[in-house]
Amino acid sequence: MAEMMKAAVFVEPGRIEIEDKPVPAIGDNDALIRVTTTTICGTDVHILKGEYPVETGLTIGHEPVGIIEKLGKNVNGYREGQRVIAGAICPGFHSYACQDGHPAQDGGSHAHGYKPMGGWRFGNTIDGAQAEYLLVPDAQANLAPVPDELTDEQVLMCPDIMSTGFAGAESANIKIGDMVAVFAQGPIGLSATAGARLRGAGLIIAVDGVDERLDMAKKMGADITLDFRKVDVVDEILKLTGGRGVDASIEALGIQDTFEAALRVLKPGGTLSSLGVYSTDLSIPLNAFSAGLGDHKIITSLCPGGKERMRRLMRVIQSGRLNLEPMVTHRFSLDQIVEAYDLFSHQRDGVLKVAISTA
Repeated sequence: MAEMMKAAVFVEPGRIEIEDKPVPAIGDNDALIRVTTTTICGTDVHILKGEYPVETGLTIGHEPVGIIEKLGKNVNGYREGQRVIAGAICPGFHSYACQDGHPAQDGGSHAHGYKPMGGWRFGNTIDGAQAEYLLVPDAQANLAPVPDELTDEQVLMCPDIMSTGFAGAESANIKIGDMVAVFAQGPIGLSATAGARLRGAGLIIAVDGVDERLDMAKKMGADITLDFRKVDVVDEILKLTGGRGVDASIEALGIQDTFEAALRVLKPGGTLSSLGVYSTDLSIPLNAFSAGLGDHKIITSLCPGGKERMRRLMRVIQSGRLNLEPMVTHRFSLDQIVEAYDLFSHQRDGVLKVAISTA
């Protein structure tokens, strides 16, 4: 095995570049995987723009599909050469947060430097997946074998996008027959739309301003699509629900306008499930919030991780209940990742997700 590898590294705001780095040395509880396919996430674009801070020199990326190259001596039940994924959130399941049922928040205690979102390590606090090799910490808890009949691209959304979108639908507590509005139909919003359908929603309204994304929303299970360029979305959703409002709204972009609209279309007692990564402060309008007396619920979600979560998501794909492969609209090699970032960050050419191959 080579001693050096190519990796996409954060240099400074506005610059992620391919550099040579040493192949990671693993500990007893870790695994080294040779990455075969990965992708770029909207959160990576926040990092690129300097809107989410990471250390200079960090390898970016948190959506790996790969092959086990080496196992730590304490990692059992796996074999070298096995194809696996690991969730973007890779908790150790030892922390207070994990044992309290919040593995995504796998930080230490406040006295020991508690860090919200501490379960998100790849491309955040340790080197990530946009590289030829990736160290997976706490591998026993986080490696999930990929069924032989599924391709890399079929499972590429599982580590983050699918898990996050589904978490938005799960946190919204959607019941059979509920009316649901999903704001923004990027990859996460599309996965939330699919999750709402799988949860049994009776009416799913998808909102976006890009024709290709609205078309994809229909394929993911939306009953009605609304183009915010053409209609007043809040008024239209209230009309569609007979003035009642939706049972749940899912916000999947992370800006004031969509957050506020998601709140304004809720019924009294409804749930706003927020998935957006916000880069500025939010304000809550008094009337939409019913002065705090509307029994509204506002809940945020960071995608759950761990091998059981990944197994469940792959099972949904394996069963044929959902196919997220059409979300991969563009393909690049790792050497072309700067070009891929330029395309993805500027949302050109109808891009939804890019597949980055290291082969």
